Amino acid sequence: MATLAELAATHTALGEPVVDHLLRLTASWSLLADLSFSDLLLMAPSSDEDGAFIVLGQIRPNNRSTMLNEDLVGTMHRAAEWPRVAIAYDDGARATGETTIAFVDEPVQVWAIPVRFADRVVAVLVRLQGPLRGPSSLYERVYLSIFVRLCDMVSDATFPFREDEVAGPGMPRVGDGIILLEADGRVEFATPNATNALHRLGIYSAVEGHTLVELGQRVRAVERALNFALPTMEEIDRGHDVAILFHCVPVIADGRVTGVVVLLRDVSDLRQLNRVVLHKEAAVREVHHRVKNNLQTISSLLRLQARRSDEAETRTALLEAERRVRSIAVVHEVLSREPGEDVVFDEIVRSLVVLVEDTVLALHPVEIVVNGDLGVLATDVATPLAVALAELLTNAVEHAFTEFGGEENEHVGVVTLNLYRRSGEAVAEIRDNGRGLGENFSLDAPTSLGLSIVRDLIRAQLHGTITMNSMPYASGGGTLVRVVLPLVARR
Repeated sequence: MATLAELAATHTALGEPVVDHLLRLTASWSLLADLSFSDLLLMAPSSDEDGAFIVLGQIRPNNRSTMLNEDLVGTMHRAAEWPRVAIAYDDGARATGETTIAFVDEPVQVWAIPVRFADRVVAVLVRLQGPLRGPSSLYERVYLSIFVRLCDMVSDATFPFREDEVAGPGMPRVGDGIILLEADGRVEFATPNATNALHRLGIYSAVEGHTLVELGQRVRAVERALNFALPTMEEIDRGHDVAILFHCVPVIADGRVTGVVVLLRDVSDLRQLNRVVLHKEAAVREVHHRVKNNLQTISSLLRLQARRSDEAETRTALLEAERRVRSIAVVHEVLSREPGEDVVFDEIVRSLVVLVEDTVLALHPVEIVVNGDLGVLATDVATPLAVALAELLTNAVEHAFTEFGGEENEHVGVVTLNLYRRSGEAVAEIRDNGRGLGENFSLDAPTSLGLSIVRDLIRAQLHGTITMNSMPYASGGGTLVRVVLPLVARR
């Protein structure tokens, strides 16, 4: 379905500032739909057909069943079918009456409210009201009176507000609770839900006829709405257990504030849940931090033991084990910053490259180049893959260029790590321009512990594939290692 902006650009002559105004209106009009217990349409003259209007937007109420089961956005309607819409647009005044709609069985009450912008009518807000079920209650009468005042603001181009939306995800709704304040800040009306929210803040006396300050609760958002005619939101806490969200919408007539609609929402449970989540994240972050520290301690012990060893073979084995432990620590270091079940693997790759460059002593200068990324990976994939890549990079740097040593040799050693995704798989390619593999090399019978670890990690733990092949001289020579891992959930 096309958006409001796309429909306006394609089927109307409305300019960008007008479209922005209409977008702000549709971002806020759930408040109007709930206050009027009605479906709302936003219609504008079509540039495709004279005397026709196109529906740019549609919203249904949250507190009453809809009159429109069909979606009318993008549909075209002639003025003769909607005479009151044409009257409101041409005369710039509200037009009301009764009409029949092809897909609705009974007559529908229609309000056509002109939408102004910069002193001209640019669209029409259409209210479609279903039949009332019995006599209206006090709450319905108050809601409708507020709706009428806000409709006057729509026609005066003072609603929606440029500074803020007055409705949207996470914001209080009409059903959460409403307080209607007079121009002097005194409470004119409060719904039971709003009264219950005030009770949670310690206000138990009758609220009608009093200001919130007189009741013992100062709400700066109310003061700003009254003094500056700006919609404002404020959250007021009482201890650690109570949090009430106040959203204040000023009502303006003839250029002055005549009242404030205060929507209240009890967000105590939500804030408590947020605190629990934050505490859990902090605990998980601390666990990863301690694991990283413990791994670094083990790494330091292995490095100290290697220094004390007189046997070159033992020293090499200990240093290789130390590097593998540090590869695992890199993953936990990233998770200690952003805890969760997933990790941005690009951060790990950067740390792995630094790790290999710092720990490997090559007789020949070698440059490591990284292209692409794997995005976000699950931690149970990232950890073994990090160990495998560190091992493969180290192996390439240490062994690929053993025949190119010496300062007189101008051969530049380059190890390239290519990372990318394809159709549910993660692919890592390590390519070097070194001497290539030996004639009798077989990955099924590796000659080093490091390659045995890599093979088992990729095949057994990650359920992937790994291939190692020498590249022909015409392609630059060297070795190409390709690791392919499935990214689907594993049992």
